[in-house]
Amino acid sequence: MTVITLTTDFGLRDGFGGVLKGVIWSICPEARIADITHTIAPQNVLEGALALARAAPFFPAGTVHLAVVDPGVGTRRRPMVARLGGHYFVGPDNGLFTAMIEDAHRRELAEEYIHLDKPEFWLPGVSQTFHGRDIFAPVSAHLAKGTALSIMGTPMADPVLLDLPRPERTGTGWNSHAVIIDTFGNITTDLRAEQLEGRAVSFSVRGRQVNGLVESYGWRRPGELVALVDSEGFIEIAVVNGSAAQTLGALVGDTIQAIYE
Repeated sequence: MTVITLTTDFGLRDGFGGVLKGVIWSICPEARIADITHTIAPQNVLEGALALARAAPFFPAGTVHLAVVDPGVGTRRRPMVARLGGHYFVGPDNGLFTAMIEDAHRRELAEEYIHLDKPEFWLPGVSQTFHGRDIFAPVSAHLAKGTALSIMGTPMADPVLLDLPRPERTGTGWNSHAVIIDTFGNITTDLRAEQLEGRAVSFSVRGRQVNGLVESYGWRRPGELVALVDSEGFIEIAVVNGSAAQTLGALVGDTIQAIYE
């Protein structure tokens, strides 16, 4: 029984995520559907790419990941499937799968890219504003049923890739970037803990300094600004029992300096 995950910017109010599920189950009733998130900021392809990259590795081989953050819907951007190792990624060719493609390159996984240009695997009467319903959901369901990827479209070799933010080495440490602000207001950076090479370090963000790293939030008093290593190995700035983003007025894209002591 194949798992299909859903990652969208549809929100929870209007029922669009439910529409995707209805289409999938109409074609493949036995599919198991898992919601990764439907609350990506509208049209924020980078945020969608990072959310998908955070969750997808924890799903079993054979999972079909349906992702729709699609500001170019109805234009000449291609609908696509990427097979990366044992996982399938279905959605718009707009960079949404960049992080997963880069990971496949690093790990030397098998890669296959298909331009979805075979309407027999879509719903009839495709809307120009809802390809999630009319193209991506039915394609995902057909994959879950065991339809061969090779017959669902034309091979392609040039998927669109985002220019993902990356930390920059400086003479005194690193300039990293705020890439995710989560529900708690924690600020995740693009700097991995191993890049600090075990050295003593302080962090500068929005004019405030944070000295050293703590093991977890509970190691400081409520309201204190702290730096720690998050569950995925990245440096995070947080406020104990509070919101670092709100406290600092921080935004995604802010520079966060790591300064060696």
